[in-house]
Amino acid sequence: MKSVSLFLLAAVLLCSCSKNNNDDAGTSGQTDFSVYLTDDPGEYDKVNLDVQSVEVHYSDDAGDAWHNIKMVSPGVHDLLKFTNGRDTLLAREKIASKKITQIRLILGENNTVVVDGVTYPLQTPSAQESGLKLNVDATLTPGVEYAIWTDFDASKSIVVTGNNQYILKPVIRVYTKAASGSVNGVVLPPEADPWVYVLSGADTIASAMPDAITGEFLIHGLAAGSYNVAIDGNNNFSDTVYNNVQVSIGNVTETGTTILHK
Repeated sequence: MKSVSLFLLAAVLLCSCSKNNNDDAGTSGQTDFSVYLTDDPGEYDKVNLDVQSVEVHYSDDAGDAWHNIKMVSPGVHDLLKFTNGRDTLLAREKIASKKITQIRLILGENNTVVVDGVTYPLQTPSAQESGLKLNVDATLTPGVEYAIWTDFDASKSIVVTGNNQYILKPVIRVYTKAASGSVNGVVLPPEADPWVYVLSGADTIASAMPDAITGEFLIHGLAAGSYNVAIDGNNNFSDTVYNNVQVSIGNVTETGTTILHK
């Protein structure tokens, strides 16, 4: 399951239902717009991404244009700190309430991956100049807050070449929590070093590495529907699959506590 081929998942974004009580925002045609960074795990010590700016692409009768969102936390972020439902706020600003079609992350030069304690440059072809572009489709409404999560899959986003070079080919899901559901559970014992995968047919939609102490995992950003949740045990521990796990918008589906055995 860990050798799933690379692909880019783009989500159609629906509006969140968090109402902004600021009347000025509604009357002035502005929307509180936020972009967060989160991550599916990868088998590295660190995956450091240098995010310098975030832009949103407008498309309306006046034409197409890119707009820079005010950065809250620019700089180098270790993606592996933002697994199991954790995230960090990249950018937030009141912006014009228009139709948006894309966001893009502009990267700096300090992108690295750490493997067995050794730091390697992480090559990002064209990303510094043109940015990592992600398709969205949302019409912003005055007075309604929009929050977007960019969910990197670290295990699929890094390609290792024959001469030991590491190249970033990002596999990213984009979602809003108001337009998605979640899966939560606990996998024990920690010695099983388990991984959790959410599957739709033969496709891996998302994955998580349970907490090393509590065994808890949390996977956000799932469209409503039926999934299989596969728990992959290591160190000679067994595997388990939960079939037909139902996910609904705005809710967390619990798989309970799973005990893996040798």
